Amino acid sequence: MKYYIIAGEASGDLHGSNLMKALFEADKTADIRFWGGDLMQNVGGTLVSHFKERAFMGFFEVIKNLTKVLNFIKFCKEDIATFQPDVIIFIDNSGFNLRIAKWSKQQGFRTNYYISPQVWASRAARVEDIKRDIDNMFVILPFEKEFYRKFDYEVTFVGHPLIDAIADRNKVDIWDFRNQNNLDERPIIAILPGSRKQEITKMLAVMLSIIDDFKDYQFVIAGAPSQDPEFYSSFIADENVYFVENCTYDLLSVSHAAMVTSGTATLETALFKVPEVVCYKTSWISYQIGKRLVKLKYISLVNLILDKEVVTELIQETFNTKRLTKELTSILKGPIREAQFEAYHELETKLGGADRSNVLSKHFLQSYCRLFHPLGL
Repeated sequence: MKYYIIAGEASGDLHGSNLMKALFEADKTADIRFWGGDLMQNVGGTLVSHFKERAFMGFFEVIKNLTKVLNFIKFCKEDIATFQPDVIIFIDNSGFNLRIAKWSKQQGFRTNYYISPQVWASRAARVEDIKRDIDNMFVILPFEKEFYRKFDYEVTFVGHPLIDAIADRNKVDIWDFRNQNNLDERPIIAILPGSRKQEITKMLAVMLSIIDDFKDYQFVIAGAPSQDPEFYSSFIADENVYFVENCTYDLLSVSHAAMVTSGTATLETALFKVPEVVCYKTSWISYQIGKRLVKLKYISLVNLILDKEVVTELIQETFNTKRLTKELTSILKGPIREAQFEAYHELETKLGGADRSNVLSKHFLQSYCRLFHPLGL
């Protein structure tokens, strides 16, 4: 079959690459054309556009580059029309993908969405557009299935791809990691401060304010792929603060605990079985707007999936030096640390276990092989 896959950022590239591996394995005739990144390109198929070419973040940056964005949309439609795929697979990246999906459905293409837009967090009215434009929605969070059911839209839960991504990585030896990054024998506390400059600066201002109270540990900042290492130089002046780049998973695999900015990183940290404190702070006006748009009990995926507070969330005013010191201390040893470990095992079970990409590829093939291969693949 002919597949057209559209992924829009680094995480989509990772999940798209795993999906492509599974598709090539299951469908020996697969012809894949895609928008993605280096990881997808390394698997095979034909790269149409790299996500770095259209990495516009935030409302104002999109407006500033509106002509480029519209040209990408126009070109994508033309490319799909020329390729005439049997199946289109959209991966996350809702701002771009939902626009293409609307057009694709109108043109009679079979549309599939992998990794749902977070309509459960805000702008739930978009569900009606999804019901109209997406033939099959494949979700990765267990509560999403029940959410969509409220709108009379049946979706397929296929488990979370991070489990595969973590299981398939090359394991690192803890002493090799320490030697390569000039670390000593003290336990490591990982710092994951986010990916955007303004966010990183806000988070590190508080995260690094507590290090003098933890002399028996060493702190290591995980650099974001989107930022130049030089940007972090001002934050690592202290002798007990270190920096690593392009190896967040390696860092988590050898860490004793972590301070993590809210986002996918909170889930990644949990899947590495690292006790964590979740932190988040933005401008006052952004927070006030967010509070009114986002109707959620928790901000971390760990707590949302388990529907209970497993990891402490320090948000806005509660994210301060005194409170962060207290919460970090509580997960270094003792009952709160042990409780997080127990909850992490429950979390992994809820996410569906390993081999998620193969499960997803089988769903695609079961859905479409009867249409294109009446006698089966």
